[in-house]
Parts: sequence; C-alpha cells; structure tokens
Amino acid sequence: VLTVTGDIAAVNQGESAVFDVEMLRALGEVSFATSTPWTDGVQEFTGVPLQALTEALGVTGGSIKAAAINDYAIDIPVSDAVEGGPILAYLQNGEPMSVRDKGPLWVVYPYDLNEAYQAEVIFSRSIWQVVRLDVTAD
Repeated sequence: VLTVTGDIAAVNQGESAVFDVEMLRALGEVSFATSTPWTDGVQEFTGVPLQALTEALGVTGGSIKAAAINDYAIDIPVSDAVEGGPILAYLQNGEPMSVRDKGPLWVVYPYDLNEAYQAEVIFSRSIWQVVRLDVTAD
C-alpha cells in the first residue's frame, strides 16, 4: 500500500522501502479520536505514527513529499513527526478505508487534541489516498 523512496537508510526492494498494512502495523499502531474538516463528527483513526515510520527508515530531518493516487502531492516537514503527532491512518472507525473513503492511507493529525493542529497549513498536509512518500534530507 506504500512505497517510500529518497533519503532513507532502510530499504527492502531496490532503493525503496515497500510496505503492506501488516508491515506498517508492525511499526506500532496508535488510535485517537478527532473531528476533521472532511468528516461528520468525531471519528476514530488508527495507523502508524509518522514518527515511528521515519525512525524505522532512519530519517532524521528534511521533508517528506506525500503523493496520492491522483498524483496530488504535499510536503510535510519531518519535524511534524513527533510523539502524539500525525499518523498514517489505515483504519477509520475500525474499518479499512477504501479509495472512495480517502484510503488506503490518510495522513491524519490529532486536530482536537492539540490546538496547534487546527491551522490551514496542517490541514493542507492532511493528504489522503497516499501511496508514495519521497524523503529529502536537509
């Protein structure tokens, strides 16, 4: 479901790190409930913390270009990958997300848990239908 390229220390397929959902789950799974500008009411999201993913890949700085199925892309600073920060969600309310429902992966911040995440710049980084990450070191 996810291919990561660029300045990464851990690879498993050529110069890329390729993950299925089980491999992402193995990095550590967290859940939180939050409302979003794109959903009705509070939703529960489950996924791998961006911090755990960057640590597993040996990423310490720079930016991550997250790309969606439709080639939309946005840069997320690695500095966003903190404890209690964004996750790469693969479940919404306990169910896998279809492409129609913003899946298979969605970068979700705990908007309701941290006022700093209630900002347009953060909303712009909340890309869904994620299939690729490309890391650029500082």
